[in-house]
Amino acid sequence: MMYDATAHLLLTPVDKEAPSRVRRLRRLGIGLRPEPAFDAFADRLAEVTGAPYSMVNFIDENRQFFAGLHTPGDTVDGSELTSTAAAQDTACRYMARDHGYCPHVVVRRKALVLEDVCDYPRFAGNPVVDEIGIRSYLGAPLIDRTGIALGTVCVVDVEPRPWGRAGLETIKAMAAELVEQIHRREDGGI
Repeated sequence: MMYDATAHLLLTPVDKEAPSRVRRLRRLGIGLRPEPAFDAFADRLAEVTGAPYSMVNFIDENRQFFAGLHTPGDTVDGSELTSTAAAQDTACRYMARDHGYCPHVVVRRKALVLEDVCDYPRFAGNPVVDEIGIRSYLGAPLIDRTGIALGTVCVVDVEPRPWGRAGLETIKAMAAELVEQIHRREDGGI
């Protein structure tokens, strides 16, 4: 585990499953580039939860990749990006593994609800709080049929949010739905 020597707080958990996850993601052909289906899923997730940001996030040994991303102002018109816009879009979809809360969800293999990250010393010092302004988080792991946690679906807000039990049930249901889509895709159904 990585610790901040000055604060003695767990920053980013050790992820022993990462090599297996990367192999599985490569076999599935996901987690390397943005995909319209994952973007559409992130759009729907934002709509369902009322969150300004939502992601379909796949994690390797060093970084996170938002294969599906919804940010404020995104449209849901299905229009294609130009090649320059697509390249810029891809560049802004990466985040270091020690930023954010999804690596915790993947290692814990359980959903995480942070209504106000500042209420949790373990999470309040995460770089996304100061650098991006994240104040609340709701995420669930994407555990596939092989038992590997591929990544997460999550929503975040720059304001504290009372996600509650309803939010927890929603994010878990959405994660299960996306895992089923990934399985259908693997089976040739999508």
